Amino acid sequence: MNSSRIIITLVLAIFCVMPAYSQTQTKRRSPQLTRGERTEKVEDSAFANLSERAKAYNERLNQEMGNARWMRVIYRDVDLTQEKNGPLYYPTRPMNDMQNLFSIIFNLISEKKIKVYEYLDGYEVFDETHEVQFKDLLDRFYILYDSIPSDIKNKTAYVVNESDIPTEEVKNFYVKEAWYFDQNNSCFDRKILAICPILSTDGDIGAARMPMFWVPYDNLRPYINAAYIMTSNRNNAKIYTLDDYFAERMYKGDIIKTQNLMNQPLQTYCPTPDSLKHEQQRIEKQLSSFEQTLWMQSDTTSVNENSSTNQKKTLKIKKTPKVKKVKTPKQTNSSSVVKSVRRRR
Repeated sequence: MNSSRIIITLVLAIFCVMPAYSQTQTKRRSPQLTRGERTEKVEDSAFANLSERAKAYNERLNQEMGNARWMRVIYRDVDLTQEKNGPLYYPTRPMNDMQNLFSIIFNLISEKKIKVYEYLDGYEVFDETHEVQFKDLLDRFYILYDSIPSDIKNKTAYVVNESDIPTEEVKNFYVKEAWYFDQNNSCFDRKILAICPILSTDGDIGAARMPMFWVPYDNLRPYINAAYIMTSNRNNAKIYTLDDYFAERMYKGDIIKTQNLMNQPLQTYCPTPDSLKHEQQRIEKQLSSFEQTLWMQSDTTSVNENSSTNQKKTLKIKKTPKVKKVKTPKQTNSSSVVKSVRRRR
């Protein structure tokens, strides 16, 4: 009896231990524990409102300059009153689902979709300490607004009427560009780093220009990528977006500064308009010549040039000197010949 009881207890113990052992084995072989726990990425608040497709598209358009062996930062003053820069300024009021660039930026700031940073004379810092709040922006540039209670507890929302947005007064933009050469990818390209709207006011003293804030272009691109614009008066089809307009460099702006050790704009060492224009042309020529010197021209180009010059030489026909025609004497008739004296006799 004792032996049978011992056997029964051993069998029961085996049946109780086997399920627990199998569970431990399955847990060890499960892919979650072997691969580790998956942690979700912390999304940036600037792109929280974007769809996954828009985020992926924006990542593909980002230009990384970490491998740049040569880079030059340039500041341009883009005058929106010029015809070539008109798509950034018109329409001054929203019309037929069209808005100008400043209207889009202002609405994105009011909806807290993008962050803007303080304009500092000489350098730009894009961090939290230099971030410009929407209320401070309204108070600084005397933009009328209404304060209403927000949906969030103990928060206030600021509403600006469409007619109070100073879209007509923003007639210039500062555009910060970076021209760089990536040695690993063998590409010479240009990247827009930031944009600064400039508010023009007419007071008793005279006209004044006030830079408002800096907007990083990478944060602005996902929203202007869907803003279609009309780029020509002859063709009214909206085939370009604001992002295409900047990517294709369809705007025109004068160079006002290049990044240098002394942090000086061009006007400090170019006091006259002629010297300033000459310096701007010199910098533009440096950028174009640097790109041309990067690539080695093949021998076929020189051969083609020599063949074309030789062909032009052979086509030239040498002018032969004119030969003077010698007049031949006129033949006389036989009847007019005078007979000799002997025959007359």
